[in-house]
Amino acid sequence: MSDRDLTAELRHRHQQRRATTTLLVALLMLFFAFWYAYSYYRDSTGSDEPGGSSASCRPYDPKVATPATTTVNVYNATKTNGLASRTATELRKRGYTIGEISNDPLKRAVAAPVEVRFGPSGKSRAALVAPLGGKGTTQVGDQRKDETVDFVLGNAFKTLGPTPTPTGKPMCPAPSSSASASSSAK
Repeated sequence: MSDRDLTAELRHRHQQRRATTTLLVALLMLFFAFWYAYSYYRDSTGSDEPGGSSASCRPYDPKVATPATTTVNVYNATKTNGLASRTATELRKRGYTIGEISNDPLKRAVAAPVEVRFGPSGKSRAALVAPLGGKGTTQVGDQRKDETVDFVLGNAFKTLGPTPTPTGKPMCPAPSSSASASSSAK
């Protein structure tokens, strides 16, 4: 082989490498363009699951305790006037349904900051309310038949604790009566 043939052969290989590299770079850019477009589309539909069935909340379940479905009786077991009323107002602002507001009907001395009283059917609701009493709150089961929870303020009570933060997705709101009425008319 002459030098001229060798040079032509080298030039040809160099051109093939350049063409292959250009083709690979173009394919890589196309891949990332489609990946970006797909990611943008998926985010705009708000779905991480196949079929687009992802929601921002989990389906409404009336059996799951929420502040709105939890009725709290606020009782004052101290000598501080108006404590139960002020605390009930704060609980209402946090979304709880307020039942009775009064002095402790059991007239017991409560050593803990708060004593949470509940019956067997109100256990999940008591777990939702107890963290509001703060550190040292005691839970006392009784034999009531309903799901109400008593929030009894003791002498060590100063202020409500932080509202418990739910884990996972929040529950969707309960269907309104107008939505259920229109669906039953169909």
